Amino acid sequence: MKLNGRRVMMCSCEGSMPLDPKAVAAVLGTDSPEQIYSQLCRAQLDSYRSAVSSGEPLLVCCGQEAPLFGELAGLVQAEPPLCVDIRDRAGWSSQAGRTAPKMAALLAEAVLEPEATPSVTLMSHGSVLILGRGQAVLDAARRLGAERAVTCVLLPGHDGDLIPPAVRSLGLFRGRPVSASGHLGAFTLTVADLAGASPSARGVLAFEAAVGDRPLAGDIVLDLTGSPPLLAPRDGWVVVDPRDKLALERALSDILGLVGEFEKPRWIKIDAALCAHSRNGQVACTRCLDVCPSGALKPLGDAATVDPHVCGGHGPCASTCPTGAIRFDVPGGNGLFKRLSALVETYGAGGGERPILLVHDGEHGDGMISALARFGDGLPAAVLPLAVPVVAALGPDFLLTALAKGAARVLLLAKPERRGDLEPLRAAAALANRVAGGLGWSATVSVLVEADPAALAVVLAEVAPKPVEPAAEFLVLGSKRQTLTLALAHLHRHAPKPVDALELAVGDPFGAIEVDAAKCTLCMACVSACPAKALSGHPDKPSLGLLEVNCVQCGLCRVTCPEKAVTLAPRLSFSADARVRRTLKEEEPYPCIRCGKPFASKSVIERMVERMSGHSMFAAPGKLDLIKMCEDCRVVAQYDMEDGKRPMAGAAPRVTRTTDDYLRERDGGKE
Repeated sequence: MKLNGRRVMMCSCEGSMPLDPKAVAAVLGTDSPEQIYSQLCRAQLDSYRSAVSSGEPLLVCCGQEAPLFGELAGLVQAEPPLCVDIRDRAGWSSQAGRTAPKMAALLAEAVLEPEATPSVTLMSHGSVLILGRGQAVLDAARRLGAERAVTCVLLPGHDGDLIPPAVRSLGLFRGRPVSASGHLGAFTLTVADLAGASPSARGVLAFEAAVGDRPLAGDIVLDLTGSPPLLAPRDGWVVVDPRDKLALERALSDILGLVGEFEKPRWIKIDAALCAHSRNGQVACTRCLDVCPSGALKPLGDAATVDPHVCGGHGPCASTCPTGAIRFDVPGGNGLFKRLSALVETYGAGGGERPILLVHDGEHGDGMISALARFGDGLPAAVLPLAVPVVAALGPDFLLTALAKGAARVLLLAKPERRGDLEPLRAAAALANRVAGGLGWSATVSVLVEADPAALAVVLAEVAPKPVEPAAEFLVLGSKRQTLTLALAHLHRHAPKPVDALELAVGDPFGAIEVDAAKCTLCMACVSACPAKALSGHPDKPSLGLLEVNCVQCGLCRVTCPEKAVTLAPRLSFSADARVRRTLKEEEPYPCIRCGKPFASKSVIERMVERMSGHSMFAAPGKLDLIKMCEDCRVVAQYDMEDGKRPMAGAAPRVTRTTDDYLRERDGGKE
């Protein structure tokens, strides 16, 4: 049995799960495997050694023993096999007899070639800054000082009973940390009233006179202050309650390992051209900045920018971005949508019904699934697990695509530690449910924050609603907005209750704008500010038009409009009118009063005349007429050139000088 060029080796794990290789192969459109193993990791290990030594790419249907299979491949310098778990996720289940379509789907997903994930390098030499109070700081410094360069900063007022160390092997200061910046390998801490420890202190620790504010640098920071940290959570800034001895021991052990060169994913990618943060100093959208827990996102000019060294890959910025300017890039490209399609479409092709897509953070979800398989009834046959790096990064594009492709339920399982990152995800799920429900579909999306496998089992046992039929088969190749358009078109085309428009909530990334025609002067400030190309002018006349399908409700047009004539109208329109330019205001151009050339909108000229009337610059007779002239006639009128008058009439005549003139002057022959 081969799949995507890989030989598939299936094992029943000592007969503990039923396998139907013919049914699985039929779903995948390939030949049935020549042999089904029962103990590939032990008694039949020679079969694996022989297969991997041949150099043939392998797909081993076992997740538990993946380290063993990888190690044996390394011994013969062969490519490590792909290992996929079909036991905990399918075979160990009370419904194991109906899992052939699901096993086929898991195999189809496993053989997809992932796109390369970009990374960023962090370098740490292991120097440690320790902040805190009392003996806990000195004890931690003594533990780390044997192997690391350590600098201690004791907070004022808590050092009166400390005994000075007999041998000074570390930097010891008193001061008040006031600010910090940086990342693993490059932290900088500003300390106010910094004072060094006195070398002549006898009974108790004493300090010299303070020298003012000074910066201290370190690769790692151990924060034992018990106060809110100066920096948002990030790698290398370790916050521990000094009273928690177990947590402190774990932190000291982790710090000793933070030396060397580290690679971390470059989690997000930003397209500044699509960012709706601001234009011309007018701030509109701050959604990503508001939800970033690490402080990695900062405004830079009109767009948001990310410090990849600080970014922790929490994900809510990508979920909440209305334009698609921020993209969660792990896995790279559209890899996640490929995996989604492989799972749902293969399961459906095998006759599977009402699939429940269980999307989970890898480690947390795998542990929950493993516990259900070992101590409970396992996953139901219709539950398709999909591991992702971060659940909180998913947006409405993914959720609506999953529903359009036939998922009866999309269950987003998040670990409780990430509870604070989930508001954008909840908003995306609510939007998906409003859209699906508004069109008459029963399929739903829900967010579950749970660490109890028994509670998860109860949710998974609920009867799944009817999915979208027929399931969509489109390929996801474009941007977030293009993906949304494809999913929405399919959901509407086959909707049980098709409607022309759905009313949405404020903040949802679909809608129109309403323009107060009496206020609007057609200055086109909103057109130049729109990052989604939803607003446009007209080449022949003053006109403001809207392409509603492009509008993301970012609000830049509203904050940019000098006349405050724009109002946002959140809604989702499915009508053909939303895909063509609709004129919001139009008027005849204003003709120049001298030459008759049209040069501006009538509203703009009338508003400028109204506002400038009475101004000292336009008090002289005829001055207001300058506003009513085109750029050429305005110059002519201002300098009255038609009457032969010149602004430089009293100046000396201009004389053209040549090289010969300068040479004669140099030689004294001035003429």
